[in-house]
Amino acid sequence: MTSIKALFKTTAIALLISTSLGAAVSSSKSVDLASVEQPEMLDLSPNPVHHKASRYIAKFITDYHYAKPRLDNEQSVRILDEYIELLDSNKAYFLAEDIKEFQQYRYNMDNSILTGWLKPSFHIYSVFQKRWSERNEYALSLLKNKMEFTKDEEFLFDREESPWAVSKDELNEFWRKRVKSDALNLILADKSWDEAKEILEKRYKAAMRRVSQINSEDVFSYFMNAYTRTVDPHTSYFSPRTAENFDIDMKLSLEGIGAVLQSDDVYTKINRIVEAGPADKSGELAVDDKIIAVAQGNEPMVDVVGWRLDDVVDLIRGDAGSVVRLEIEPANSSVAGKTKIISIVREQVKLEEQAAKSEVLEIMSNGKQQRVGVIDLPKFYVDFRAKYEGKQDYRSTTRDVRNLIDKMRQEGGLDALIIDLRSNGGGALDEAVDLTGLFIDKGPVVQDRSGRGSVELLSDNDAGTAWDGPLAVLVNGSSASASEIFAGAIQDYGRGLIVGEQTFGKGTVQRVMDLNQTFRSEGNTFGALKLTINKFYRITGESTQMKGVVPDIAYPDPYSREDFGEQSYDSALKWDVIEAVEYKPAGNFSHYLGKLTQSHLQRIKDDVEFQYLIDDIEEINKRRQEKTISLNIETRKMKRKQDKQKQLDRENQRRQAIGKKPILQIDENTELTETPDSKLKETANILVDLISLQTSQKLADLTK
Repeated sequence: MTSIKALFKTTAIALLISTSLGAAVSSSKSVDLASVEQPEMLDLSPNPVHHKASRYIAKFITDYHYAKPRLDNEQSVRILDEYIELLDSNKAYFLAEDIKEFQQYRYNMDNSILTGWLKPSFHIYSVFQKRWSERNEYALSLLKNKMEFTKDEEFLFDREESPWAVSKDELNEFWRKRVKSDALNLILADKSWDEAKEILEKRYKAAMRRVSQINSEDVFSYFMNAYTRTVDPHTSYFSPRTAENFDIDMKLSLEGIGAVLQSDDVYTKINRIVEAGPADKSGELAVDDKIIAVAQGNEPMVDVVGWRLDDVVDLIRGDAGSVVRLEIEPANSSVAGKTKIISIVREQVKLEEQAAKSEVLEIMSNGKQQRVGVIDLPKFYVDFRAKYEGKQDYRSTTRDVRNLIDKMRQEGGLDALIIDLRSNGGGALDEAVDLTGLFIDKGPVVQDRSGRGSVELLSDNDAGTAWDGPLAVLVNGSSASASEIFAGAIQDYGRGLIVGEQTFGKGTVQRVMDLNQTFRSEGNTFGALKLTINKFYRITGESTQMKGVVPDIAYPDPYSREDFGEQSYDSALKWDVIEAVEYKPAGNFSHYLGKLTQSHLQRIKDDVEFQYLIDDIEEINKRRQEKTISLNIETRKMKRKQDKQKQLDRENQRRQAIGKKPILQIDENTELTETPDSKLKETANILVDLISLQTSQKLADLTK
């Protein structure tokens, strides 16, 4: 059930909770928003600055975007559809008659942007605002009578593929089940009916209050982002408030819990956990967890369901060293609505804590202990200021990795090396090039093509390597951008094995343009535009866009590329090929891949943890296909019981493996056995297999 979802997915990057201004949350944030019974809607109309901004945004995109997209009638149709999708992607508010009315603007959205005449977008939003209030008023009316949960009925929570409701009666039936589902979630979370009713009343009133506080800047931002999302998924408009947050992020002024949030209908969800931040260290937050309520230290919880995303951000922000408590509904909970309360100490997220880290895995093979080094690389970083000031000891990814390799060699030797790029979303392009240079002896690394067709070749010009032994690069579906440049170059040179999942497929470059400079505005009045300007290409000429890097040995993937990654975006730039460049391969693993894959598949059959991983992926994919949920409490309790038993069985198997006594049940005080990183261990095993095959090959060559 999503609403205004697409926009906040677009702007989530600027709402890094760890990027706090460092100010404590003001007492005004503790106001009970749900106490307002009949919120008055603001009279929305575009501001004079919006007329100017829309014209210049269109000009910048048309003139400077990589694809030089035309703003015409064809684009107008897509903008209207995207705007409607952005506001009501689950078809829970608009009626079919509303959608029919909006078709009068089908071929006028382009002219609206080009001329700054924004009445159509504001009119559409005003209808949405009215429907939102109607739905939440109806939801409140349903709470007057106590609900029963014994009837066998299903709630179709995913209406994305459904037709628009033709009548209010049809929407009422959907909302009757939605409210019942919300109530059942709370009952299953050990709330009484009276408690559930009180929580939901506050929730729906808060939702009404939040939409009543939407201002003209918000509506303009929604519409502009509907436009930019039809251009490509990484081009977006930053409102003045969002632009300020983005600037804080880029300056690494980091204080808070270290998590990126996104809005999903009335819920605020975890979009990303910042590596080595407070949330990551706690181990209690995960992607897609819903934040239900927030409290400062020991103060009372404030229910934030239905709040604006930026207000939830403000509430979670605070000074380093202070405590924030979150009531969350875990994404992996066996029962929807089951919540828990966690405490996190806010702190400054330092660059050093996101830097490369190393460990050594010892793998026994043919009676010999093999030392496999692992370098975990969360991002590609560099201290730009220190570098350009000419300081000799500036911090960078490449320097840190070189030092870690040297340290592991000195402390006991090294037989093989893994570069772990899982969930590495990229970073400094130069560092991806320089890091490649640690493993190849001079040569081109990546091609950077502008929208005008000019190609810049980025190369490693330093002779020699830091490591010339067996190498693997471990990737997953969230390895993107600079990670894909590095992994692609290592694969193209035949320098190492790429192991894991197909990478994200983001092969584009963005630049943030400050609109205030264009208008010579002293303040932050116009916001900013993040614009796609270039594309990356591998030295083979193939783009990393859409396809990413396909691993030599693939691990089970929890996502299909149609649902996750660049391919999941309708407006993503296409994959293409340009002319290859000359380079000298360092090796070729093709004749080893068959045996390596065979050994890998045989080994994971007997690896309990890897089988758990495969089972979990199958279960996740099964649940993704489900669009309905039972509203029968006994059916839901039975499913919850089965999930708990499965968790208990796994825990006892892990305990048995390390000689611990089994337990009878798992509760909130149970200290669970640490789950090993089965993918990392298996990658080490694959490298050890490679060493064995290469050794056998050398012996065979000597006897010829």
